[in-house]
Amino acid sequence: MSVDQVPAGQGGTTSVIHDIGYQRYAGARLGRGYVVRSLYTHGLRTAFGFGRSAKAKIFPWFVVGIVGLVALVLVATRDPIRGMMMSYADFPEQLSFLIILFCAVVAPELVSRDLRSGVLPLYFSRPLGRDDYALAKLAALITATWLMLGGAQLLMFVGGAFSLDGPRAIWEEFTDFLPGFAHSGLHAVVFSALAILVASLASRRAIAAALVVAVFLVTTPVVGVLFALGGETARQLASLASPMTMVAGVGAWLFRTEDDLVGDFGPVYAVATAGLVLVCVALLLIRYRRVAR
Repeated sequence: MSVDQVPAGQGGTTSVIHDIGYQRYAGARLGRGYVVRSLYTHGLRTAFGFGRSAKAKIFPWFVVGIVGLVALVLVATRDPIRGMMMSYADFPEQLSFLIILFCAVVAPELVSRDLRSGVLPLYFSRPLGRDDYALAKLAALITATWLMLGGAQLLMFVGGAFSLDGPRAIWEEFTDFLPGFAHSGLHAVVFSALAILVASLASRRAIAAALVVAVFLVTTPVVGVLFALGGETARQLASLASPMTMVAGVGAWLFRTEDDLVGDFGPVYAVATAGLVLVCVALLLIRYRRVAR
């Protein structure tokens, strides 16, 4: 250990600098992209409780287990002629409540914990930007939700393929699977965008989870009221009042032959859904540009 003498100041004291062996970092600087990818990967692991206690794994895997069990029941009860009782496109719609529960638990784990623990200033020090943080968390939730739904649909497809006769039948089944898989992706985007925005407003996970569930469920009765009181056009537009039925309207327009739910208003549902996602993402970015200042 070396000691360097520093000339005394006006007070007559002598300052001493001790070299205790610290060295400057000389390795590769991986940069912003690596940080964003790491944050995304960590968020995806957090969504399923990997790297955390057993308690953190219980609820997400409970929901995943129920979704997988539904898929197994559909495969086991598949009719050789009429196929499964539920189509691939119907699958995410019928399990909307489970998607809400999954997002209500995972979204607070991704963002509310960081708000409460006060680590955001550390995240927002270089080179990670505020938009990077928000988008990485959103991407992690979208991926986790899509994996939950798409994995169950893939199980349905694989299980059903073994009961089919010939490559042509398997190909037809695959063409039914792809729209359903895309519909699950649409559900994942819409539900995740809204859930992560709501969760970012509360630092307590329990409160954030309750708010996420409330946002989805409170709007649902409005659809029923509008459907009951309105005429034919009002009934076809009533589903725009709730995110759950709004996504179902897009699915009815894109992935089905019967579109009685939305009539000729399919493009309206598509524009409204895209607008909802864009508004949620914009508000999320604004939220993180103002937080931890």
